[in-house]
Amino acid sequence: MRMLKFLSLTGALAFTLAGACFANALDDGTDHSITVEKFVHSFTVQPDGSFQLEAESTFRINEERAIRQAAQRALSFNHSLETLTIIDAYTQKPDGRKVVVDASQIKEQQEQISSFAPMFQDSRVKVVIYPQVAVGDRLVLRYKLDRATALFPGHFEELITPGFHPVEQFTIIYDLPAGMPLYADARGFKASAPESGNGRKVHRWDFVPANQARIEEGAVSYLDYGSYLAVSTFKDYAALASSYQARATVEVTPAIATLAEQLTADTDDDRAKALKLSDWVRKNIRYVAVYVGAGGVVPHTAQTVLNNRYGDCKDHVALLNALLNAAGIESSPALINQGNAYSLPKVATLGVLNHAVTYIPSLDLYLDSTDPSVAAGFLPQLVLNKPTILTVSGKFGSTPPTQFGRVASDLLFKIDSKGAADFTSTAAIEGWASEYHRFGVKSMDPADLDRYVEQVLNHYGQRGSGKIVILPSQGPEHFTSVAEGHTANLVNLPGPVGVAAISSLFGGIAGLVSDYAGESNRTQPFACFGDEMLEKARFEFPAEIAIQAIPESITVKDDSFDYSARYTQDGHAVVIERRIQFKHNKAVCTPEQFQAMKPAIEMMVKDLQGQIIVQG
Repeated sequence: MRMLKFLSLTGALAFTLAGACFANALDDGTDHSITVEKFVHSFTVQPDGSFQLEAESTFRINEERAIRQAAQRALSFNHSLETLTIIDAYTQKPDGRKVVVDASQIKEQQEQISSFAPMFQDSRVKVVIYPQVAVGDRLVLRYKLDRATALFPGHFEELITPGFHPVEQFTIIYDLPAGMPLYADARGFKASAPESGNGRKVHRWDFVPANQARIEEGAVSYLDYGSYLAVSTFKDYAALASSYQARATVEVTPAIATLAEQLTADTDDDRAKALKLSDWVRKNIRYVAVYVGAGGVVPHTAQTVLNNRYGDCKDHVALLNALLNAAGIESSPALINQGNAYSLPKVATLGVLNHAVTYIPSLDLYLDSTDPSVAAGFLPQLVLNKPTILTVSGKFGSTPPTQFGRVASDLLFKIDSKGAADFTSTAAIEGWASEYHRFGVKSMDPADLDRYVEQVLNHYGQRGSGKIVILPSQGPEHFTSVAEGHTANLVNLPGPVGVAAISSLFGGIAGLVSDYAGESNRTQPFACFGDEMLEKARFEFPAEIAIQAIPESITVKDDSFDYSARYTQDGHAVVIERRIQFKHNKAVCTPEQFQAMKPAIEMMVKDLQGQIIVQG
């Protein structure tokens, strides 16, 4: 499920569910527009962990739509650690003619993730632009990448997956010193017997082509269940953690000690101190999104980060750990996936570990100061229920599977004899999403915030406008807003006519149910978040509009959902009261659990498509 978004157009009104139940989940996921005729990566690894990669690939263009995607190839590399050399690149025509990529068609530029951050200008991308590409052509590329300095001294690790195109050859070769072990975890790859000689050992894996189902809506990462090859010279994750921690030392400078003392002077409670320090870093240190791995694994010093007032995730952790240490609170960096991967390869590789957060063992508390929209004490939804590598202890950890969130909304329509209506919508948000919405509002121009109501109405065929008022804060875990406005065509008179029995203008229950109804069957685990939501709506009709029918009340309960919808007529008004609670205590659901959910989902979808029938 997507996060509850006050500032989201998707799935806001109940009648958007009309086409949501259900999509076909059995489509072939292979993209036949390109065929991978040859993909060979050959690594020669040295004892210090440095390596040379020789890469060769041939892609055949089968369909017109693939040209835009494949006619230019972007190769990322770290300028300070690696040298990337294009050896040969050309378009080969079906008649054998070669159209060579010349030097002017190879562009090197700074990666977008580092373009505005002087500390991270080592991240580069080299783009190979193929000329005269047409259907039937083959795009050939050979390049060499030299890594002079290992990411982890004395070690080598990698994770690779073949993608979703037809494959004729996909081969990975590792040539290591004979005394350097190589641990592997392979799914969908076949290993050849290692070859030894001249003090070296050569390992080879070939991908075994197979049918690949498309990635289903909301599914966990393909790496959680699909084909991949992970290799590592680390014996285990504890060894990887130790290597990371060796260069992530905590330095408490006088300036950091003074800042920590100032920020925590009014409390003796360690949790309160930790939350204050994390929130200060979140609000005052700009996050620059350079991922672990691509951006290196060595954080800048805490004082450097404090001076510059920005940094990537490792730098946020370095500064926060230093502040916590100054306050007498022990903490550890925690390596984690920031995405939809919920499991780790069996061998110790960075692989899906693309993010770092802070863990406090004494409080069993995770802090992620990199997300400006999530207050300390909560986590971004995409890092819930994730395995972590605690680099100080070398042990595995796990982030909380769920966190508290509740949304209560109250919607009022005052309808006139022509079917136009004035409306007021109040939303009270508690828990993790309160700061998310507060931050979203602060990030918007006031004029855009007022225009947002008009955009929501237009999205659903309503002609109107309105404004949003943010009520004074009742605390960091509460956020309340009021939207007021007018729509000219809520009821399309004359009747009889059906009026969509909506209970929320912005997101809400209809959006959540729509997410679950996105697939008719599931074969892959999927993310399944859900907060408690309570919605009340009142439609006040004038006396000259007769209310002829209202939906029947309904209650739906199973192991996953507790849902109810109550419809009552109060004179010339119709009142709708809906409530939903998702009862899973994990952030991932299985295909078997989805099968058990389907009857409840179908009943909820039907209810949310209900209408009030009026005659005017």
